[in-house]
Amino acid sequence: MNRLLTADIEAYAQAHSMPESDLCRALREETQRSMPCPQMVVGPLEGAFLKMMTQLVQATSVLEIGMFTGYSALCFAEALPANGTVLTCEIDEKPAALARQYFARSPVGKKIEVRMGPALETMRRLTAPFDLIFIDADKINYVNYYRRSLDLLSQQGVMLIDNVLWDGDVLKQPPPDEKTAAIQELNRVVAADPRVSSVLVTIRDGVLVIRPKL
Repeated sequence: MNRLLTADIEAYAQAHSMPESDLCRALREETQRSMPCPQMVVGPLEGAFLKMMTQLVQATSVLEIGMFTGYSALCFAEALPANGTVLTCEIDEKPAALARQYFARSPVGKKIEVRMGPALETMRRLTAPFDLIFIDADKINYVNYYRRSLDLLSQQGVMLIDNVLWDGDVLKQPPPDEKTAAIQELNRVVAADPRVSSVLVTIRDGVLVIRPKL
């Protein structure tokens, strides 16, 4: 949840957005019960936003950097057409194992391919353009993920980067830690990049919406 907004506003927004699927709800609840950092799940409101963006772009191929327990990957798969694909990168086997269980239970799970290992190494081996790229992984590499993603994004595509408000810590000078400094750098780099147009949306913990300039 976005701690910069009240819980009531967050709940109101969620109640007036497209609902999460039963399987996504079950995965979110199991993640909250069994994982040490359950707040890493994007949740119903941002999940609805990801679905909407997938549909607006008319995406058929999604690249996700940072899968965790697979909630957002499922959201993408549910929003994609029958021939759509999600390539998702994860480095931690424990949440990935839970994600695979839910992918196997989902009728759209076959759209999802999991690549284990450091995401930058996986990204270096990719060549095909992607219609939508979602970055929600280790913050220290955010600028590196952004730069490589620009090479992989289709001309009509959209890139989404999560946690760019970082609980409001992006306002602090000097930054209190390396992660905050990395996110501040990302926000500066994107804002100054003449190749893209961007808007920082204050949903949840902040999402940067980026697309190449035509």
